[in-house]
Amino acid sequence: MSKSRTVSLVTLGCARNEVDSEELAARLAAGGWTLRGEGEEADVVLVNTCGFIEAAKKESIDTVMQAADSGARVAAVGCLAERYGSELATALDGEDVDAQVLGFDDYTDIAARLDDVLAGRKRPAHVARDRRTLLPVSPVSRQRAREASVDLTDLPPGVAPASGPPVLRKRLAGGVAAPLKIASGCDRRCSFCAIPSFRGSFVSRRPPELLAEARWLADSGVRELVLVSENSTSYGKDLGDLRLLETVLPELAKTEGIARVRVSYLQPAEVRPGLIDVLTSTPGVAPYFDLSFQHASGPVLRRMRRFGDRARFTDLVQRVRQLSPDAGVRSNFIVGFPGETAHDLQELELFLSEARLDAIGIFGYSDEDGTEAAGFADGDKLDEDEVARRVSEFADIAEEIMAQRAADRVGETVEVLVEEALGDGRYEGRAAHQAPDVDGSTTLLADRELVVGDLVTAQVVESAGADLVARA
Repeated sequence: MSKSRTVSLVTLGCARNEVDSEELAARLAAGGWTLRGEGEEADVVLVNTCGFIEAAKKESIDTVMQAADSGARVAAVGCLAERYGSELATALDGEDVDAQVLGFDDYTDIAARLDDVLAGRKRPAHVARDRRTLLPVSPVSRQRAREASVDLTDLPPGVAPASGPPVLRKRLAGGVAAPLKIASGCDRRCSFCAIPSFRGSFVSRRPPELLAEARWLADSGVRELVLVSENSTSYGKDLGDLRLLETVLPELAKTEGIARVRVSYLQPAEVRPGLIDVLTSTPGVAPYFDLSFQHASGPVLRRMRRFGDRARFTDLVQRVRQLSPDAGVRSNFIVGFPGETAHDLQELELFLSEARLDAIGIFGYSDEDGTEAAGFADGDKLDEDEVARRVSEFADIAEEIMAQRAADRVGETVEVLVEEALGDGRYEGRAAHQAPDVDGSTTLLADRELVVGDLVTAQVVESAGADLVARA
């Protein structure tokens, strides 16, 4: 099509969705589409939805409806679109919302799919299916799928590097930190989680592809890489090397221009001594442990189809801090899980008190379609008011512990990545134990001019909640 076509991308949900949107942007640019900023007028609005929890689903649907109200053509992609497919399309039609629903299999031809959307050619919404039942996809097959329909030798500026393995990605946001997706999917079968059913089985990206993308991000001004996946501790298992993460991390940290690499989403049951060693002793790798504990009571964890208990989790945190006393440790927890007792809650409270994590997220349990836990006996399930009460109680406990842990850091020396100049000798940044968007930040006080992207040594002089104030 010779006519200029414009598209605005709206991204909801996690950092993995951010990467997906940037890969879609690269394909669209290669297909002749002109990208507009979020909220700018465009021919088509492409909404990358989230389908993780009820609040995220509602936000995704509301965003699609708002986009339709703008007068633009609308297409929905992402987790909610993949998870519900034609069911979502029918629901939108019932609300008189003119939006097409596309699945993950449409990504390789996304430019052509949006040509159809723009022309008003209705395609049948994909039928949702459990992607775990599909044949396993090898890393080589995945790479071929990524390259399908795109001439990676002749992409627009800012999409691909001049040499090395191709990078199918176009940055949509600035900033000195960026996610780097190391794998997709998950092979675990947690009873509360539907993600594997629509994200599919675990597939690692090959190291050369990661290193090429790291170099490309560094050339784009990125100073910190945040490695993301559904389960980073499984990286490499499908490539025949379960310890591949320990090999790749030091290589990523050597990327010219990259000041810091951090890893997100580690499964406690898969955290190996060798991985702890690499995370706590490798120059350029943040001693940062984003551990998916979910609870601390053994019986609750068994019903969740997970491993561990308070003693094992406490031991893991202690091992980390023996090697790196200043290491950052964060986790999320679900309260109100079916069958959760007062003793289970006591175990969780004791663990939080003992572990003194830097960042704690508290979520209330709710049934997710298609999960094992959704089919548990109604007599084991708590009513919404009781779940909300437990969330409120543990959120208060979490806030207190995070504030105490931050106060403990007063007097420490930290390395702060400068992200924004605030004026009057003040700068906003993050220390090694603070991941973007989720773990608080550090306000730097400096007697000299600092540059965004600098990694500055500073001494912590004050704390406020989970946030710090430090003097350069």
